[in-house]
Amino acid sequence: MSASRPRGFGSDNQSGAHPDVIAAVVSANEGHVPAYGDDPLTARAHELLRLHFGSSAAPYLVFNGSGANVLCLLAMAAPGAAVICPETAHMNQDECGAPERLAGVKLLTVATEHGKLTPDLVEARIERLGDPHAVQPRVVSISNTTELGTVYSPAEVEALAEVAHERGLLLHVDGARLANAAAACGASLAALTSEAGADAVSFGGTKNGLLLGEAVILLRPELAQGFEYVRKQSLQLASKMRFIAAQFIALLGDDLWRRNAEHANAMASRLAAALEAVDGVRLAHPPEANAVFANLPAPAIQGLAEALPGDHPFYVWDESAGTVRLMCSWDTQPEDVDALAAVVESALGD
Repeated sequence: MSASRPRGFGSDNQSGAHPDVIAAVVSANEGHVPAYGDDPLTARAHELLRLHFGSSAAPYLVFNGSGANVLCLLAMAAPGAAVICPETAHMNQDECGAPERLAGVKLLTVATEHGKLTPDLVEARIERLGDPHAVQPRVVSISNTTELGTVYSPAEVEALAEVAHERGLLLHVDGARLANAAAACGASLAALTSEAGADAVSFGGTKNGLLLGEAVILLRPELAQGFEYVRKQSLQLASKMRFIAAQFIALLGDDLWRRNAEHANAMASRLAAALEAVDGVRLAHPPEANAVFANLPAPAIQGLAEALPGDHPFYVWDESAGTVRLMCSWDTQPEDVDALAAVVESALGD
């Protein structure tokens, strides 16, 4: 680890790209191939995505997660429709109103425990159907893992898909950290999506070792009709698609996605155990994947900020509650975890 560029716990977006991903990009940088995805590497990436999400899946590579979420909503819901999601959802808290502005939907947010929707919470939000003066619920959107570090099991996803479909709605999975959820459950990517009844997935790569790149996975044939035009109009069609595709080949071709996620999850588990052993620390949410949310006294948070190296080594998630978010990445090391726990213990002891 470089002293000038230390590893922190601010976000799994802050980590670099995995060496295998870098090597894949370098390898792809040879010769000329057709642009905009008409190349062998993109074809191979699509093949691997169908292998992991089902043979009928329609995959589309895009630049980023917010774009993937908006594109999924554009495919699933016409303007005037509504999306039921947790109030903590990324599309509600951290996408600057892009779903409302670009997809023309209204987000119907729900207060949840630990960031997770339940069938009963969804049912309570399905109202005023057929009323031309009200937005019409059309999509249920969940994040797996959630923004609070918790995980939906395959059975929980299936239960949400069932209630959505029974009421004529579709289920979207924001899978920016889907790899971590699958690793936590010991499940396949399909088990948490297509096999559980999801209709569209935003599959993340950037938080799991890619330079950039996400994938929209449409799991109903009708959702994919004309979607190539939606992607282009939404400015998410890469001209040099091969470089995004090469990264997904590296990620999916040899289960690098699972190894990266399992390691990040294991480091979070190690961190959670170390923090729980410190007097004065309380975990705010179950640490089920690669995130740890801990409640600390204000002096300890200040001490932590002063002691840890680098910019934004962690985030204060809820200042009033003293909650900090600590994210582990594919490259987080045990010594990083142990050093952080020691700093917290020292800060609380002062």
